[in-house]
Amino acid sequence: MAKTTYFTATSIDGRIADPAGSLDWLFEVEQREDRFAPFFAGVGAFATGATTYTWVLEHEKVLERPDKWQGWYGSTPCWVFTHRDLPAVPGADITFVRGDVRPVHAAMAAAAGDRAIWLVGGGELAGAFADAGLLDEIVLGVAPVLLGGGAPLLPRRLTASRLTLTAAEQSGQFAYLTYAVGRP
Repeated sequence: MAKTTYFTATSIDGRIADPAGSLDWLFEVEQREDRFAPFFAGVGAFATGATTYTWVLEHEKVLERPDKWQGWYGSTPCWVFTHRDLPAVPGADITFVRGDVRPVHAAMAAAAGDRAIWLVGGGELAGAFADAGLLDEIVLGVAPVLLGGGAPLLPRRLTASRLTLTAAEQSGQFAYLTYAVGRP
């Protein structure tokens, strides 16, 4: 079965977006090597929340330039969890869903085969997968910034009994921490 991974960048104080909902703070930090491309090469399906999806659409002007989406994600199927109508990126394999993550995870696992399932964000979506016992791994790229507020990394209580550090690496100014996530 496919491994489900929440791979995301975070501030030192555990925020994935600043109080204004922006990710601009992340792009101010130099990265020595690209960790995303090798990770995404093993991804067979991914899911995102509406806020993250909308940020990508607006910040990157993807509806005007759908080739950007294709360049990043190719034909990899994406599920967007939302409670509102959102535009689809032309030519992208996107399914809009709501509700329980379990049936969506089953569809994603079928699409991914033996490849990974990536949870893009946000933290509430990753938390729903963790609550359902469907989150296998958390990979954090910790950036050298303190935001003082904003969207939390994962608004859930996951104690050490469920988290096992499996890797810690430095890449430039980023610390990459990988945790295996046990079942609830």
